[in-house]
Amino acid sequence: MANLERLYTIPLRKKFLKAPRYKRSKKVISTIRTFISKNMKNPTVKIGSMLNEEVLKHGRKNPPHKIRVKAIRYDEPSFVKVDLPNAVFEDPLKEKGKKEKKKEKEELKEEELEKKEVLEHAKLEHHPEEKIKVEKGKKPSRKEKVISETGKR
Repeated sequence: MANLERLYTIPLRKKFLKAPRYKRSKKVISTIRTFISKNMKNPTVKIGSMLNEEVLKHGRKNPPHKIRVKAIRYDEPSFVKVDLPNAVFEDPLKEKGKKEKKKEKEELKEEELEKKEVLEHAKLEHHPEEKIKVEKGKKPSRKEKVISETGKR
């Protein structure tokens, strides 16, 4: 079965007026979840970031009275994604796999290590007095550092 896509205008006022003022945006989100799960016939509902920002735009005490949303039901992972109608929906099957993400993280770590080595090498070339002390594995104290050949500390 193909993905199912629908537009809904969800009434929210009657539901969130039953909640205390400080919990109204939370009640709106739960109302959106229940409305979409009933109408799209799928219990797993994911709220998009743009929709969440729209609900919280005027603070958690003042949510909108009604909201227009776009819902897409995906059959392969079996969930419903809900967001504003102008939001961009990405196909969940085209996302990168865990192995690819791990490889990217490892490459970034290797690049960072190379950068650190280059910086240390440049630092050692700039201060030859510190080179011997760093190679021994000890961190030179303030007294041991010699700034120039004059012997000043």
